[in-house]
Amino acid sequence: MPTERFQFTGEGGHQLAAALDLPDGPIHTYALFAHCFTCGKDTLTARRIAVALAARGIAVLRFDFTGLGSSEGDFSNSTFSSNVADLVHAADHLRETRGAPAILIGHSLGGAAILAAAGKIADARAVVTIAAPSDPAHVTHMFKDQIEDIRTHGTVEVQLAGRPFKIRREFLDDIAEHGLMAHVAKLHKALLIMHSPTDDTVGIDNATDIFVAAKHPKSFVSLSGADHLLSGKREGAYVAGIIASWVERYIEPSAAQSATATSDAPRNVVVRETRNGKFQQTVTSGPHQMLADEPIAAGGQDSGPGPYDFVLASLGACTSMTMRMYADRKSLPVDRIQVSLKHSKIHAEDCAECETRVGMLDQIERTISIEGALDADQRQRLMEIADKCPVHRTLKSEIRIVTKAAD
Repeated sequence: MPTERFQFTGEGGHQLAAALDLPDGPIHTYALFAHCFTCGKDTLTARRIAVALAARGIAVLRFDFTGLGSSEGDFSNSTFSSNVADLVHAADHLRETRGAPAILIGHSLGGAAILAAAGKIADARAVVTIAAPSDPAHVTHMFKDQIEDIRTHGTVEVQLAGRPFKIRREFLDDIAEHGLMAHVAKLHKALLIMHSPTDDTVGIDNATDIFVAAKHPKSFVSLSGADHLLSGKREGAYVAGIIASWVERYIEPSAAQSATATSDAPRNVVVRETRNGKFQQTVTSGPHQMLADEPIAAGGQDSGPGPYDFVLASLGACTSMTMRMYADRKSLPVDRIQVSLKHSKIHAEDCAECETRVGMLDQIERTISIEGALDADQRQRLMEIADKCPVHRTLKSEIRIVTKAAD
């Protein structure tokens, strides 16, 4: 499973560290995942759920909130409102670079943040909460003995999960102002609530409050036997399996995606670094996704075709398709066409018919095999048609490449 690692700009202009876990095959839809309070995108829960969803064709974006993990910023300056804003920025970035998130998933306080952000992410059609509190202020029980000190002194360092974090008075004020149930009542999206009845961090009554406040369609799944962090090895896969099955009822290709799929207009090809290895890239064209890489000998991982392999593949595919269209139109008895290609560099002086006389030239050797009961004239005509494929003509013509910086 390929994972792209990158940064995007969050609330306050900070660069937030993100990971996009991608399916090995076609992407059916995109999901945005929000982690628990003071956790991060690389927790076992987040990674296990993302990996399991990617295996089912759902690409998952997870990121570190401001001041956590590898993200910039000071955690003590963050609030529940800034976390919600970070989620909206993450959805915007995903929409602009890959595809809008149709699924929003939040764990613990991340679930509360997802519920608050859902109304600002219009593309999302399904929302999933896992062990989420019905009131964001619930998180203050983790440092309840120091609340008065925080209000008195403005900032106090507290221990959360064995790590020191500074909590400010502004955090308490902000979290107290959020009426989460009002957001839930106006959700207007399919809602799946997942909660363990034995969760001793966020009680099951929180799930009840959310379920009662929400309007249909809404569903509840009991995570019986699971703890708050879903630390069991099988919990993440189980949760992901439920989510993947549940969203099928509510997630359909958007009108824009359908129009793109049927449009005659050329599709954009997007190539992005995965940051796995030195050269690995994802190559996306519409709903199709591939990996590009270099051979091990060149410093890559050989996890996908190299750049010149894609050039040869495009020429070979275009050649075979063009010959097939001609054969079908002329009712020629062609059973199968195979095109083998090889790229190399040659000395210009060794090419008698080439205009360039000095230096090195690119040479593509193309060998075409045609199976079928064809006579010599038919075979000769098909070989002539091979040179008429659009990609062949493009490679032989003058090409203008316009390069500009992204906005």
